[in-house]
Amino acid sequence: MLKSRKNLTRFTYETTAFEGWRLCVSRAGTTFTKYFSDKNYGSGRESLRAAEHARTKLLKLIDNSRRINGKLSKATIEKAHQILKAS
Repeated sequence: MLKSRKNLTRFTYETTAFEGWRLCVSRAGTTFTKYFSDKNYGSGRESLRAAEHARTKLLKLIDNSRRINGKLSKATIEKAHQILKAS
């Protein structure tokens, strides 16, 4: 059985059509979320691998970015959305 990990939650509910992983990262007042469906990636392990890869890229971007009054810049937020869109 695949277990949830930091910033990644496994969804396997019999009552919903979605099975896969949810990536959710909150930093400096902004939350980034993306769902990685087992159907789209072929299996639970492949969707987990894609979610972990996106999480790594996202955290690297966020943790290395400048803050403006304690918040992420608009450019950083836009880059983060592009990372999630591409994954």
